[in-house]
Amino acid sequence: MPGEIEIEILGAREILRAFRELPAEASDQLREESGQIARKLADDIEAAARAEGRQAALMAATVKVRRDRVPVVQAGGAKRVGRNRVPAADLLYASEFGSNLRQFRPHLKGDSYWFYDTVERQDSAILAQWLEAVDAILNAFERAV
Repeated sequence: MPGEIEIEILGAREILRAFRELPAEASDQLREESGQIARKLADDIEAAARAEGRQAALMAATVKVRRDRVPVVQAGGAKRVGRNRVPAADLLYASEFGSNLRQFRPHLKGDSYWFYDTVERQDSAILAQWLEAVDAILNAFERAV
């Protein structure tokens, strides 16, 4: 969706394909575990946004978790924020990457102020937690067969 930033674990196709062979409960459990991982990440992203500045703090209210088999956190969207009630999508990229406009922090040219920066600092831990959840679910269903 335009005006949103999404971070997903890439390279998980084979694992997710294996889950199609299992009962639906396995995917439901994976969605639950992924949601818990994403919720903690979303909390950290919201805190980073609030600490970053006024425009980024407005984005904190738009950070949300999407239910999926991999952890998904998104921000932005059509929600109206701020004194002028502008769509969050209009502020999202400038608050995240900066802008040449005076009301925003300087443009970072490929770097991030709050969203991607927070995710990048935690990416190995997120992947480890997700793979641990995958292993536990796969092992439980293998024993049941």
